[in-house]
Amino acid sequence: MRVILERSNLLKSLNHVHRVVERRNTIPILSNVLLSAEGATLEMKATDLDLEVTEATPAKVERGGATTVPAHLLYDIVRKLADGAEVMLKTDEDGNAMTVTSGRSSFRLQCLPQSDFPELSAGSFSHIFRLDSVALKGLIEKTQFAISTEETRYYLNGIYLHTHDADGKLKLRSVATDGHRLARAEIDAPAGSEGMPGIIIPRKTVSELQKLVDDPDIAVTTELSDTKIRFTIGSVVLTSKLIDGTFPDYQRVIPTGNDKKLIIDRQSFAAAVDRVSTISSERGRAVKLSIGEGQVTLAVNNPDSGSATEELAADYSSDAIEIGFNAKYLLDVAAQLTGTEAKFMLADAGSPTLIHDMADETTLYVLMPMRV
Repeated sequence: MRVILERSNLLKSLNHVHRVVERRNTIPILSNVLLSAEGATLEMKATDLDLEVTEATPAKVERGGATTVPAHLLYDIVRKLADGAEVMLKTDEDGNAMTVTSGRSSFRLQCLPQSDFPELSAGSFSHIFRLDSVALKGLIEKTQFAISTEETRYYLNGIYLHTHDADGKLKLRSVATDGHRLARAEIDAPAGSEGMPGIIIPRKTVSELQKLVDDPDIAVTTELSDTKIRFTIGSVVLTSKLIDGTFPDYQRVIPTGNDKKLIIDRQSFAAAVDRVSTISSERGRAVKLSIGEGQVTLAVNNPDSGSATEELAADYSSDAIEIGFNAKYLLDVAAQLTGTEAKFMLADAGSPTLIHDMADETTLYVLMPMRV
């Protein structure tokens, strides 16, 4: 194999694929990126056996071929080369090593044979649809912060994507929960998603996808089955296994009888929570909200270091209520809201609270209270 290509093109593609590769691997081939040169492109592929990312980039292929080299090492080399440089990748006759040459720099990397590289066989996909990257990004970003990191409840370690009939209109919904909070977002269901199975997209896949959907002008082709999902974003193809589990009936934890309405300035509220929580112990991080006519008092009491309070004006005219929340959870939700005001729908100190984005009716957040 002998290939010449722009450093910027090589770096961009390597940046997309090398992130999938785990730093520590017991299987040597999984530390490598597969390079395949053919026609006028160099294709790169990396996998961790659950997730596979492929990208093709334009190249001058003087001699076709394929090999695998350490992914993070190649990425670090290319990253440190001069901007605007040309890079030549050339394998030895026996295919045991590859030379990376740019200007006066030359690196020799050990290769492993292409035949050892695992293929994440996609199988057949039952549903295919296209989404604007902006819409997909919204579904991910508005919910991913609530994904559980508790490995024992593995079925919560991802985003639940499914279709839902809302007043005769089919919606595509994303939901994530860790048992303490829940985030839900939805868009109009795209053509082709009708009858799709409800699927759980793993946390790592969600994280990679989030980095790939930055270009607002790109449409993302989504193919899925019961066990796999594939996203095609421009020249990048991301294939992933799905979490094999049943997502809980989240509708049951969304309260319907909350009748106490609190409307508050989002930025002022987030800043106040951030300030008073400075004094809280890292373990508890509970903030008490004392809500009364026209105002909210935020209070934190830490026996070890002291206490803090702050008052905020608010639109509230129901019975007075005292309720506690995890400060980090409040800040996480506030960061997702796009409107200038947040709407809280409360019941009592021990029941889940609903938080609405005043500027976006398609999102909904549920927070469980804490004892304070």
